[in-house]
Amino acid sequence: MQNPIDIDSIKINFDSSGLWVLNIAIAIIMFGVALGISIDDFKRLLKNPKILFVGVLSQFILLPAFTFLAILIIKPHPSFALGMMMIAACPGGNVSNFFSKMAGGNAALSVSLTAFATLICIFMTPFNLQFWGSMYAPTNEILKTVELNWVDLLKLVSLILGIPLFFGMLIKHYHAEMAGKIERVLKPLSMLVFIALIFIAFSQNLDVFINHIHHVIFLVIFHNIFAFILGFVTAKSFGLNKKDTKTIAIETGIQNGGLGLLLIFGFFDGLGGMALLAAFWGIWDVFSGILLATYWGRKPKNKIPVKQMQNL
Repeated sequence: MQNPIDIDSIKINFDSSGLWVLNIAIAIIMFGVALGISIDDFKRLLKNPKILFVGVLSQFILLPAFTFLAILIIKPHPSFALGMMMIAACPGGNVSNFFSKMAGGNAALSVSLTAFATLICIFMTPFNLQFWGSMYAPTNEILKTVELNWVDLLKLVSLILGIPLFFGMLIKHYHAEMAGKIERVLKPLSMLVFIALIFIAFSQNLDVFINHIHHVIFLVIFHNIFAFILGFVTAKSFGLNKKDTKTIAIETGIQNGGLGLLLIFGFFDGLGGMALLAAFWGIWDVFSGILLATYWGRKPKNKIPVKQMQNL
């Protein structure tokens, strides 16, 4: 068995310039998403409090809580456990909007939930990480050795998610036509840049992944599939329709691994186990999201449309 020091001494090759690029990439993606969001989207959510409640419950309450229970059962290495808590505490990844559309889900709901999750994650992400991390003795020991400054954490999350959301919505409100033109170019381009960044970072750390991926591969895949199922079952149990159920499942299963990595490098000095788990999550959930969205979005074959049947 690996000594805990061996795992935590793993160094992901990700310098300060790489962190800034990731910062900017996440901010631009959020800005691109925000260009498609209007005040009316929030009004629609508030008019349908059930969907809003289910989305927040699944993502910010149940996922962190059940992640904590899973950690109690599995008992992973402390820094892997804290990495899982970090991922569960993050808001949904912005690529969830793309996957929801691809899966035949409710794309408008996905964008609205992303916007709302971005707003509340400014407070909920630090809270969930601190609350659940301190409830488990091994992770609490790590938290004691780290100065988790809430003010700095709020500043970082606000800077890369809150501010782009505000300005994107502002442009959408006052210059809707211009926002639409920018969004059509920026959104797909920023997604491609983000995915490219992930794979560049992967290639730069190929030896780290080859030598240590076996430590986290089961945890990440299990955690990700578990999150999809949790979102799906939660939505189903509240009687949401098929499109909304798909959306809630994807919003819960696609977490913002990029934000998780930034927080790990910003506040935990790139702690080996946490960084390895978050880095692999960032790669894996893009892959799993594509698989799930492709499966859910496939067209049924050999089915006669209802209108054609009525004409027979």
